Amino acid sequence: MDGSLASTIAFCKRCLYPSTKPDLFFEGGVCSACRAYDRRKQTDWPARKRELEILLERGRNGSGYDCIVPSSGGKDSHWQVLTLIAMGARPLVVTAATCHLTPIGRANIDNLARYATTIEVTPNRRARAALNRIGLKWVGDISYPEHAAIFGIPFKVACDLGIPLIFYGECPQEAYGGPPGADEAREMTLRWVQEYGGLNGLRLSDCVGEDGVTEADTRDYLVSAERVKAAGVTAYFLGQFYEWDSRRNASVAKAAGMRWMLPCGANWWEFENLDNAQTGLHDHMMYRKFGFGRMVAQLSVDIRAGVIARAEAVEIARAGDGAFPETYAGVPLDETLAAIGITRADLFREMDRHTNPKLFDRESGGLARRFELC
Repeated sequence: MDGSLASTIAFCKRCLYPSTKPDLFFEGGVCSACRAYDRRKQTDWPARKRELEILLERGRNGSGYDCIVPSSGGKDSHWQVLTLIAMGARPLVVTAATCHLTPIGRANIDNLARYATTIEVTPNRRARAALNRIGLKWVGDISYPEHAAIFGIPFKVACDLGIPLIFYGECPQEAYGGPPGADEAREMTLRWVQEYGGLNGLRLSDCVGEDGVTEADTRDYLVSAERVKAAGVTAYFLGQFYEWDSRRNASVAKAAGMRWMLPCGANWWEFENLDNAQTGLHDHMMYRKFGFGRMVAQLSVDIRAGVIARAEAVEIARAGDGAFPETYAGVPLDETLAAIGITRADLFREMDRHTNPKLFDRESGGLARRFELC
């Protein structure tokens, strides 16, 4: 492979996904995300719903709640909670506080709390900021502690309160592409978290002693597999029991009072990822690592659903995908950086270190992608 990856990149014939997307597979020029979407037509969804009803019945316990829904207050959280309530369940909403909560994120968390009891868990902010800096420096992911919190804290609360059922949203490998067979997973195990949870191979124990992080600081995010097993806690993807539809979820959430806004010019949807002001930087690093950003991902979902034609989506993505987030969900970049104690110079130094030189040309002094979406 030479200095440019352009000659080796394949694009899905159906959506916009490039072959640089991790864990994506192609068959006959069509990516695994599109293949999984096609298989939904053969799924017996009424039978899946009956399975869900059985799970809910078995999960009855003495806590006063039938299950936990990990939540950011977004469209999917709203839909999950309202769907489970309509089935006769009483969910407990558990929100692992995000790295930098936006005003609209705060409003949406409060809105969902009108429908279900909500517990918000906020890990130590000093340690959280250090983990942001470590994640950015070591693996090019400013959102590292967010991922750790999302997948750790709901399990801890479930064990503490004796609630054996957790329902996350979609199975990412089914909705967005993954290795063969991974799209069939209904249960979200701790092994799944380690492999697919966005931790980039970085363990919390690796962070101890770095930037003032102590072993005690990491306990907010950790729960042992032994404790989870002893408590009988199991997590499932609700999207494996109901066909996942992001636009339907957004419509239901908006009708229930959720607020929307386009978070930045690198996004296509107005109704996703509105809670964390750091998300724009996380998405921009995805663009720098893999050559595509949030806009391509969202447009690809809409192409599969028949919302937009591929040719039109290509033109939209060429104009906006990967745009730098000077402001995200109403929060200026400098405010986001100041909150975790880094400067623009720090940010760009680390972003440049993790930018894939086979995908981007920096000789001109800017960030120029070496290939064209097609």
